Amino acid sequence: MSESEVLSPEPLSETHAQDTPVAPAMAPARKRPKPGERREQILQALASMLEKPGAERITTAALAAHLGVSEAALYRHFASKAQMFEGLIEFIEQSVFALVQQIVGRELPDEHGALEGARNANRVIALLLQFGEKNPGMVRVMVGDAIVFEHERLQARMNQFFDRIESTLRQCLRPAAGALGSNAPTVEAQIAASVLTSFALGRLQRYARSGFRRLPTEHLEASLAMVMVV
Repeated sequence: MSESEVLSPEPLSETHAQDTPVAPAMAPARKRPKPGERREQILQALASMLEKPGAERITTAALAAHLGVSEAALYRHFASKAQMFEGLIEFIEQSVFALVQQIVGRELPDEHGALEGARNANRVIALLLQFGEKNPGMVRVMVGDAIVFEHERLQARMNQFFDRIESTLRQCLRPAAGALGSNAPTVEAQIAASVLTSFALGRLQRYARSGFRRLPTEHLEASLAMVMVV
């Protein structure tokens, strides 16, 4: 499988960024942001701050200063900082699973189902890691580093995200396990899906904790060939 086969979403900084130039002296007052625009600017700023290697826990005061607004302005759009992180998690979920559906949602003839299922599992992992590589700030949310001191519901939601990835992989791999003559294809597919999910999560953790130097897609094709167990 070539890594170039896997679609990957545009990073948040490209898809959701807003032009916010500093107005020169005596320039006309800037128009009020359109509905939803300020909310997107806040999420973009939070993601940008998370991209800085070694960044400490981000406070609303620091976020407001980064945007050049008051903390009260933040709370006009979000009830809490946890809700801001939920906005980032929503972006992660929607971006990744929209593309996962493109990978696994294609109808295939039965005779090709087993082989293509295994390939699709690889594609899902590649997609996940490519998304993380393009969105380093999001990786700190995905692996829990950025939300460790925040509301516990945020970590629970990210756990559900990876549970859903694992479930998708299990569905992809079950035909392959059956085609190999396994007496327990569901169990073997479950084990394989767990191994692949753990591999992806480990790569994302290494990326975040290396200051975004060790790319999660490093030697990806060869690595997947070694960890694929069905």
